[in-house]
This record gives sequence, structure tokens and C-alpha cells, in this order.
Amino acid sequence: MSVGLLGRKIGMTQVYEVTGKAIPVTVLELGPCDVLQVKTNEKDGYEAVQIGFDDKKSSAASRSERGHVANIDSKRQEKRAASGKEAAPKAGCEVKKFVREFVTSVDGFEVGQKLDLSVFDNVTAVDVVGISKGRGYAGTMTRHNFAGQRASHGVKKCHRHMGGTGCSAYPSRVLKGKRMPGQYGNVRVTVRNIAIIKLDKENNLMLIKGGVPGPNGGYITVRPTNMQPRARKFDGELVAN
Repeated sequence: MSVGLLGRKIGMTQVYEVTGKAIPVTVLELGPCDVLQVKTNEKDGYEAVQIGFDDKKSSAASRSERGHVANIDSKRQEKRAASGKEAAPKAGCEVKKFVREFVTSVDGFEVGQKLDLSVFDNVTAVDVVGISKGRGYAGTMTRHNFAGQRASHGVKKCHRHMGGTGCSAYPSRVLKGKRMPGQYGNVRVTVRNIAIIKLDKENNLMLIKGGVPGPNGGYITVRPTNMQPRARKFDGELVAN
């Protein structure tokens, strides 16, 4: 996995090719993101880069959150310094609301570094991870697209019911994984191999083809895809793929 960026979904619009064909796009605000921690094999057992996005008010942050990004005087720090142990480097930034890490090589990364859309300079397609819209408790027709019962004579007050769920004498129970009513949405969703249409580095905006999970304003994670790209990046004029 390569290092990506964190951001939020702004909304959807459309752009046009030179032929007049409309392309539906989602506008994403990505970065700048601060590198909060660099994990190594020697200390953590694996290599990863932890980054954060969107400042949190200091009054709303816990002491541990503030100590993760800045040096805070404490008795523990004094004891470690007295024993000759070097303190971990701090980013020296504000506490972040949205923090994620990318498991990848840490070469070229250091704590306190800022990442922007330059991460995607040579990238043509990305994977987008977000939390889908929560729709609460839903029935099988809404949640699983069931057809429901017939609207004919004899079907009384159960037109939207799911029908039979279990088996007869054997195994006399409902099998695991049966599609039934329940929580709909509010789960982690990954949309893969989405073409990049345009990068606006001045405003930290990325336009990608199609939709992404989550509501407008929802946090998202964007990373270069490891699939074979099926589209090319915007190069000044919108052209057909």
C-alpha cells in the first residue's frame, strides 16, 4: 500500500469532455495532512505512516491526544529523560479529528511533515474508503431488495414481509447469514479503481469519476489503487478515456 491522503467529501457535480459528453464527478477536499507518527520494524514491529486531518479544538482534546502531537511536561517524561531515554519526536501541530495510518515503507517520511495533493502526481486511479450513510433499522425490501408478498386475494397485511425464514424438521433453525431486517448502512465501504479527473492543488481539491460512500462532509481516506488503472488522469482538457 502507498501513502494516501485524508479528507472530506464536498459533493457531486459534472464536467464535460470536448465532445460535449457529461462526466459525473465527486469533489473531494484532501489535506494538507500532518505526519503524526512514523512506525518502524524495530520499535513497533511493522512499518507505517500515521497522518491526521482537520484540527480539533484544544478544549475538546484529551491530554493523551495533546501529548501525541506535542511535548507535554509530566513526571513520566522527567523520569524517562533522567534515565537517558530519548523522547519520541512530535509533530508540533494541533490535535486532529481524523487520524489514519498507511502500512507502507517509511523511507522519505518524518514526523511533522505535511502531505498534499503532490502525493497523487503520477497516479491515475485511486481507492476511496468511507462510512456509508446510516439508514437505521430497515426491512428486507429496503435492505436486500426483496420483492415482498403478492398483492393478490388471500394475502392479508403482510405484503412487505420476507416470508419463511427457517427450515422444517431439519435442521429446525434459522441458518447463519440469512438475509433479514436489520441495520442498514453506517458501515465501512471501499470503492476501488476510480479515475482521477482533475487535481486542484491551490484549493486542495480532487475530482474523481463517479460517486463515493458517505454523506457530504463525511471523512474519507484516498489512496493510490493497486489495481490496473482503467482510465487516465485529467491533463488540461477533458478527453475520452
